[in-house]
Amino acid sequence: MRGASDPQPSAWRIEGCLPYNGIVHTRVILSRVAGNKDLRIALGSDERSPLADFVEQELRRRGFQVELFGPLKGDALAWPDVAQAVAECVASGRADEGVLFCWTGTGVAIAANKVPGIRAALCGDAQTARGAKAWNQANVLCLSLRSASLAVAGEVLDAWFSAEPDPAEAENVNKLKTLDDRYRPAALATERGKGIH
Repeated sequence: MRGASDPQPSAWRIEGCLPYNGIVHTRVILSRVAGNKDLRIALGSDERSPLADFVEQELRRRGFQVELFGPLKGDALAWPDVAQAVAECVASGRADEGVLFCWTGTGVAIAANKVPGIRAALCGDAQTARGAKAWNQANVLCLSLRSASLAVAGEVLDAWFSAEPDPAEAENVNKLKTLDDRYRPAALATERGKGIH
């Protein structure tokens, strides 16, 4: 039963856990979809589009603090540069999470994942977004300007921002961190040896 101080029923969503590796998790999570007003989002795209504008408006409607990058801010940047800027903002802690767009979404995901500490996920549907957050603890959501509709983008945002980390995946997420720690220093040394900075 809702109390007088509870939010409207539409602000709450009951979610069941998804099947994973053949095991159906049966716990039910009651999660608030409306948003955390303290959440800082870095939002970037290599072009301004109705989809990017919709997502910006939707993030602000949810009460998030949004910092814009690339053409969304009025700066002409190619997709690798926008992805780098958003990923560095998240990796440095200036933003809690990022959202990126390019035509396929693949390019910005690849570029963002080059930045240490970033786990960018290309999500074309709500289930993928929920899994990326719950199982992989992804911190940058990537969307395709070509294939994502406004309706699907809204569903993806709902899933992304309502998902909670799955404790059963903590060991696997730690393995990702170990991989990051193992290969990043070697890659940096190789780049420095080639005169790449």
